[in-house]
Amino acid sequence: MREIDIQISGCNVSQEQAQKIGQLLAQQDNPDTMVISRFNRAANACSPCCLKGALGGKPGWEVYGENHGGQLKITVNKGDYIFIFS
Repeated sequence: MREIDIQISGCNVSQEQAQKIGQLLAQQDNPDTMVISRFNRAANACSPCCLKGALGGKPGWEVYGENHGGQLKITVNKGDYIFIFS
């Protein structure tokens, strides 16, 4: 899986804004890309949220994304938000 790290400074970034930025980057390689899984550190929330705990040393939402067509992992502000796109 390819990985992109994004750093945004000078303003607060919402999950919606971070996801839109990630979507724009992901669409460069795949115009039909979509978010498979995501994580919001401040809210301690992930999607899919039914996969709690770690699987093989990785959080369940990340394993889900990898195993359901995830091709690109985008991390915003050192893990404030993480998205896995198809």
